[in-house]
Amino acid sequence: MNSDIIIIGAGPGGYETALYAAKKGLSVTLFEERRVGGTCLQEGCIPTKCFCRSAEVADTIAHCEAMGIGATAPTVDMARVVARKNEVVAQLTAGIEFLLKNKLITCIPERAELLDAHTVKSASGETYTARHILIATGSTAKIPPIAGSDLPGVVTSTQLLDIDHIPSRLCIVGAGVIGLEFASIFRSFGSEVTMLEFAKEILPNFDTDISKRLKQVLSKRGIEFFNQAGVNSIESTGSGLTVRYTWKNQEHTVEADTVLIATGRAPRVEGLGLDTVGIHYSPKGIETDNNLQTNVPDVYAIGDANGRCLLAHAASFQGRKVIDHLLGQESGIDLSIIPSAVFTHPEAGMVGLTEEECKQQGIAFTAKKSLFRANGKAVSMGEPDGLCKLIADENGRIIGGHIFGAHAADLIQEISALMNRATTVAQLKEMVHAHPTLSEVLQECAREF
Repeated sequence: MNSDIIIIGAGPGGYETALYAAKKGLSVTLFEERRVGGTCLQEGCIPTKCFCRSAEVADTIAHCEAMGIGATAPTVDMARVVARKNEVVAQLTAGIEFLLKNKLITCIPERAELLDAHTVKSASGETYTARHILIATGSTAKIPPIAGSDLPGVVTSTQLLDIDHIPSRLCIVGAGVIGLEFASIFRSFGSEVTMLEFAKEILPNFDTDISKRLKQVLSKRGIEFFNQAGVNSIESTGSGLTVRYTWKNQEHTVEADTVLIATGRAPRVEGLGLDTVGIHYSPKGIETDNNLQTNVPDVYAIGDANGRCLLAHAASFQGRKVIDHLLGQESGIDLSIIPSAVFTHPEAGMVGLTEEECKQQGIAFTAKKSLFRANGKAVSMGEPDGLCKLIADENGRIIGGHIFGAHAADLIQEISALMNRATTVAQLKEMVHAHPTLSEVLQECAREF
């Protein structure tokens, strides 16, 4: 079978690129050995947001007395929480499958392996050809070489999403996005949560002002943090699991019922035939240029597979950029401006450069902050913990935005939009914001310049 483009992987990058290509008149052969939607829909973004919503409801009920509302203490039924998550995933999966019933898209529910720059072989032995091949195979959970990481009760994020009970004691190895979201969720569900992070701060890729303040707020909620902690081993004991770790040059232990390994994601590139075709890659992912093209002409890689930015929306827009490039069309997509969010309670969001990155790159900048406790909507919501930080270059152009607090994941998008249009803080000052809204923290921050 011949088509204009073969796409391997039907996660957000793969299926959205297929739909975009078809809209542009290109024929697509789309391979996916599992369910469409990839990590994001099946075991990542969407399932965790279902858990986040359940946790939010539990928190609201637990603190309703402060709002003048009487209610009994909430109880969490994990079986029903998981069932609801599964219903949401099934609904969205069915929606994608419906969209892919396009006359220009042929879906093959099998794994594919590259034979050359224009040919792949399916798991059943059939061969398919195309003018171009796009690899969008996503990622898998990265498991560090810790003794005991294969013991019962030691899980990845995928397995934790199907847990049938609430662990009394949850130990999380890794305080990045995945680890923090589950820490926040299960603390709301009633677990005692301990976090072990090798780096100096939580959320190592975030601005330190945000990571430090978020850590303070989560600590007040009862989550215990140990930074610069190296995990040595995990052992099974009569009462559960014992995690041994080195902290401040001494070995310590923490007892847990469940241990979550949340030390990041690794690109899914095994069995793709990359060596056969001569495509360059490393443990960080498939090497690509600014057009997402590999060293082999007509073969591209997007999303987690190339390791540039492990976010679903990054994969989707990288795919659009590939199709525009193939068609010789000018793309207005700026892949250096990609917002990201952490759905803890409270949330955190960022886009663009951090202060640390500006210093490392020798960029002259000015940074200003505004606090949620001065925002009328935040105070009335009972969510006064929060910070907004804007970073501008020497010309006043916004080059970075960092927020933690209520609805930070939504608020960061305004900064992203402004950065895409090279907006200055002076211009932001003059943009009318509705009152009372949380978005006013952005304008207040601009007024500090």
